[in-house]
Amino acid sequence: MKKLFMGTMALAMSAATLVAFAACTPENDDTGEDGAPDPPVYTVYAPDGAPALALANAIDKSTDGSFEFHIVASNTIAAQVTGDMPAADFCVLPVNAAANLLGTGETYQMLGTVTNGNMYFLTTGDNVELTTDNLDVLIGKTVGVVQLSNVPGLTFQTVLKANNLDYQILSSEVLPSDDMVNLQGIQDASSGVTSAGGCDYYLCPEPAASAKVKGTASSPDPLKPAGSLQELYGEGTGYPQAVLVAKTSVIGHSYGAAMVEDMIGYMEGSAQFLAEADAADVVALLEDKYTEGMTPSLNANNLTSAVIANCSVRFTPAQECKERVNAFLAELIEISPKFTSAVSDAFYYQP
Repeated sequence: MKKLFMGTMALAMSAATLVAFAACTPENDDTGEDGAPDPPVYTVYAPDGAPALALANAIDKSTDGSFEFHIVASNTIAAQVTGDMPAADFCVLPVNAAANLLGTGETYQMLGTVTNGNMYFLTTGDNVELTTDNLDVLIGKTVGVVQLSNVPGLTFQTVLKANNLDYQILSSEVLPSDDMVNLQGIQDASSGVTSAGGCDYYLCPEPAASAKVKGTASSPDPLKPAGSLQELYGEGTGYPQAVLVAKTSVIGHSYGAAMVEDMIGYMEGSAQFLAEADAADVVALLEDKYTEGMTPSLNANNLTSAVIANCSVRFTPAQECKERVNAFLAELIEISPKFTSAVSDAFYYQP
C-alpha cells in the first residue's frame, strides 16, 4: 500500500512539473527568446499638421521598438483618448480638447506643452505689419480668420480684448462696421485665403501661410507676411496650442514610468532637433506614420526650415507651464464659455 501511494505521488508530481513547464513555454506567455518578459510597446498619437512635428525627434531617437507612432486626421484625435479602451498611451492634442476630455487627471495627465502657435497674418498692398503698438489700424478693417471658432480664432479675440478693441463676427446678418474690427470666418485656407477674397488681413496657419506668400509672389496683388499671432499674445512667446498627455496607467507602471521619462526627454530635445534637421529628413521621418490613405498637410513641397521654425515646437514640462495653461484656458472660457473647461491640479503630471 505504501509503495502504491508513493508511486501515485511521483506520477502527480511529474504531471505538475509538465504542466508548469508547459505554462512557461513561448506559446503560453509573452516571454522573449531569453526567457524574460517582452516589454510592452506604447502607442503615441498626434494630429496632422504642426503638432505632428513634435514627434520627429522621438521617432528619430527611439529605435528600440518601445514606441509605435501614429499621425491621424485632426478631427479624429479626440477618439484616440476616449472610450472604454483608448488607443493612445501617449497623445498630442489641442489644449482645449485635452482640458475638456481629460481635465480631471483620472485617465490621462498632461506631461507638458509641445507647440506654441503657428498662426500668421497675411495682407496685400500698403497695409502695415501688425504689432502690439499698432493694432488699432484694424478698426474698420476685415480680418479673415482660419479656425475662427477654434483656439486660433479665440486667441486672436483675447488679443483684441486685451487691447480694448471692439470687434464683431460677420455673418449674413452682421455687416462690416467702420467702428469695429470685423472678423470673417474662413473654412479652408487653400481656397479662402486670397488677395481677391474681400479681407484686408488674413490669419492663417503654417504651412498654408508660407505657401500662400510663395504662390502669389508673381501675381499683380501678392499676399505678404504681416505679423504673428504668437508675437501679439501675452509676452510674445506664443500660446499653449497643443499638449502631450500620457495614460495614468502607464505613468503608474514601473516600466511605463521609465518610458514616460524617455518620452519627455525626446520632447525636450525636439526644438534643437528641428532647428538642425533638414526639412526633407523630417518629412521622411513622418511619412510612414500617417493613417493609410491620408494626404499629409506637411510634405516636401511646403515644409521648409522657415516653416518648421514658424510652427513653434518647444516643450515645457507640466509643472513649469501649469499657471500659463490655466490662465490661457480661463481666457478662452471668458470668450466662449462652452468651448473648453478648467482643469484640476491632478491633470498636471508631477515627476
